[in-house]
Amino acid sequence: MMPGQGSGGNVLAALCSFFIPGLGQLLQGRLLRAAMMFALAAALWFVWLGWVIHLWSVIDAAKFMPMTP
Repeated sequence: MMPGQGSGGNVLAALCSFFIPGLGQLLQGRLLRAAMMFALAAALWFVWLGWVIHLWSVIDAAKFMPMTP
């Protein structure tokens, strides 16, 4: 059985994304999404809107549900 939303892995991923946007997605094995979150947050922090992507990264990591075969 695969862990789902609210599992310990998702909580850890969300905490990691709280500190560095995209790190939680990286822990979940979603490399492209992790790079996108990190790059968007870095770019938008220059205009003080990085918090939007930062928050999105945390929520996305917490709600991730892997596809089951």
